[in-house]
Amino acid sequence: MTTPPFEPVRPVDLEVVSAQLQREARGVVGIAARCVCGNPTVVATAPRLPDGSPFPTFYYLTHPAATAEMSRLEANQLMLELAALLEADEDVRAGYLRAHEAYLADRAQFGDVPEIAGISAGGMPTRVKCLHALAGHALAAGPGANPIGDLALERSAWSPERCACEDPGAAA
Repeated sequence: MTTPPFEPVRPVDLEVVSAQLQREARGVVGIAARCVCGNPTVVATAPRLPDGSPFPTFYYLTHPAATAEMSRLEANQLMLELAALLEADEDVRAGYLRAHEAYLADRAQFGDVPEIAGISAGGMPTRVKCLHALAGHALAAGPGANPIGDLALERSAWSPERCACEDPGAAA
C-alpha cells in the first residue's frame, strides 16, 4: 500500500482542523479524509512535529462527531471485544499486521524518526489500544486497509457518508 494522494493543505483546512481540535493544528502534511461536506475528517501529520517532538500518529482523526463516537465505543468496551477477535481470528491478525506495515510505510514517506521506528498507532499490530487512531487509518486508507478500524466504523453511529459537522457552512 502507498500513501493515498493527499490534497494540498489550504489555510482554511488548518483553520477548520484547529477549531475541531480546539487547539492549533500542528505538523499537518495532508488532508487524508474529508466529510461529505468537505471539512477535514482525518489529517496526515508529520512524524516529527515542528517543535521537534516525535509523533507516531500519522493518521489523526479530527472530526468532532467521529472522535466522540470512537470515545463512546471505547467506553462501551468495544476494544475488549475487538481484542478478543484479534486473538481468535488468524485472518484478522494477518490483516492487522498488514495495516501496521502499511501505516509505517505511509508515515516513512514523510521522514525517518528513530524514536518511533516500528511504532504505528492504535496498538497495531498486536493490541487494540485506540479506536480513534484505527478509525482514522481506516478512513484515510479506505475499506479493507485496517480490519479493526473498519469494524469500529461499522459499529459506529457516526458515518462518513452523512455530514455531522457543527458548522457545515464552514466547509473547506
